[in-house]
Amino acid sequence: MARINLLPWREEQRQERQRQFLVTLLMTAILGVVLVFLIGSVFQQRIHHQQFRNDLIKKEIAQLEVRIRKINELERTRARLISRKQVIERLQASRSTTVELLDKLAKSIPVGVTLSSVRQQGPQLTLLGNSQSNARVSAYLRELEMNDLFLDPQLDFVRSSANPVTDVEPYEFSIKVKLRPPKSADEEQGYDNPAGQGGVR
Repeated sequence: MARINLLPWREEQRQERQRQFLVTLLMTAILGVVLVFLIGSVFQQRIHHQQFRNDLIKKEIAQLEVRIRKINELERTRARLISRKQVIERLQASRSTTVELLDKLAKSIPVGVTLSSVRQQGPQLTLLGNSQSNARVSAYLRELEMNDLFLDPQLDFVRSSANPVTDVEPYEFSIKVKLRPPKSADEEQGYDNPAGQGGVR
């Protein structure tokens, strides 16, 4: 005898498909939420890591800026010390040059010439004095030229003095001459000749 299914199987099958669809939709939503959470966690971890690196870089930059300020301060201190050293060297050189100047001036004055004034402005020296004759002034110029302390002596004027100090020296003159630049400490100690005692023979 044939069996006839009188139950609403089609309705049940449709409801079963709806349940499966809802379960699938729910699982997909849960999976999507889990994936979003995982991806968000990964990105959040990367953000924290990058933020940590940024903070570390900022600390390193701050330390480098402190070091740079210290280096700049040391450079300024070094520049001041070098400037003071150069001033001291110039003073020492000028002190020895002054002694040498007075010594060589006294030795270079020929007979018949008297210096009345010596003026110095930097390397320029102005010599004022009286002379017995023009020839004595010319002899004085030659003496200055032969002296290694004086450079390029030039006669400014020589003329009869309006108020001669003595009748023996009726002429007055003015000579301008440049002083040789002072030697450095190395040159004074002979370091400019690395051959020592040999030199050129």
